[in-house]
Amino acid sequence: MKSIILSEKFDYDGSQISSLWAYNSFGVQEDSIVVFRGSCDVKIEHMIDLEDRRANESIWSEDMVSFIIEHFDSTDLKLIYTRQRLFTAIVREYLAEHGIATTREGDDLFLEGKKLTVSIASTSPVSQKIHFGINVAHEVYGNLEEAGIKKAEDIARLMQEIGECYIREFEDIEKDLRKSRPLGVV
Repeated sequence: MKSIILSEKFDYDGSQISSLWAYNSFGVQEDSIVVFRGSCDVKIEHMIDLEDRRANESIWSEDMVSFIIEHFDSTDLKLIYTRQRLFTAIVREYLAEHGIATTREGDDLFLEGKKLTVSIASTSPVSQKIHFGINVAHEVYGNLEEAGIKKAEDIARLMQEIGECYIREFEDIEKDLRKSRPLGVV
């Protein structure tokens, strides 16, 4: 799995959830996690969540860390939602290790009762995709600044380390797959 951390500001508008975005943008033709920081303003044409779309909800943040994950081993929607929940748990565990207590409801994390994250998962004919965003600053929702993570270098470290945690998890799963014998085989 390839990790790309963008050092320059990059805004999320929802188009990055399209399949092969990492390949079209960065030449990455393998499972990947691309991490960047910028504003978030998802246009209705890029909105995947039909409940949000039907309710004409807006998804925005003035400052968000975004993780774009793509897997090519399956197009199973249930599997990518499971991976999305795994990623949410990894983020929650990382924040807890840094003294930030959150609660989890499905694929959402809350900080003192205020929504801290946004996330969506979907599939295409060739891949599975996840967008997971963490508010850095937001006037309404929970955010990392309220949690005490304000310095650019601390946020950059969070971006790097969460991406590495996800990759390590998948490397460990791959190792486990290669050491387990199938049932019924002696």
